[in-house]
Amino acid sequence: MLKIFFKKMQGGGLSPARKPFTKILWSWLGAFIGIYLVSIVSELSQVNVLNSLFLVGSFGASAVLIYGAPDADFSQPRNLLGGHIISAFIGVSIFKFFPLDVTILGALAVSFSIVAMHFTRTLHPPGGATALIAVIGSSELHNTGYMFVVTPIATGAIILLIIALFINNLSNNTKRHYPKYWL
Repeated sequence: MLKIFFKKMQGGGLSPARKPFTKILWSWLGAFIGIYLVSIVSELSQVNVLNSLFLVGSFGASAVLIYGAPDADFSQPRNLLGGHIISAFIGVSIFKFFPLDVTILGALAVSFSIVAMHFTRTLHPPGGATALIAVIGSSELHNTGYMFVVTPIATGAIILLIIALFINNLSNNTKRHYPKYWL
């Protein structure tokens, strides 16, 4: 039984080929513009820029998905928006209503976010980071309460989505389009 367990870890397939240079270039352009705009909006809306910059962390992972793998289910608009918003709400709620150690709160926020994203069909891996940020963030972040869900999370996700809609559909390649679906 142990032998079978470890055999599963060997894999069996080959690594996929590198994407064409044009796809890499479009991915770079979308990620640059999207993250830059989120950072600018964060800078303009926050009193202390250093406290707002770490919020871009989960958006960095979203950028990889929506610009680098726009066809993936995790990258679709409902996943991007729903995953971040649901996870932010859960993270804020867990921190607000459970007087436990931050290590337990972080684990609860991420695990409940995964469950909620599964049930709502909005699974977006960076949402787990968003839930964790809501728990481990600064006291300044915690003082914003549920406004954290609206800004920077919903606002940032919408900015990334708008840029993804624009950039991913600029290419002349008919196979590169975004999104695959909305609902």
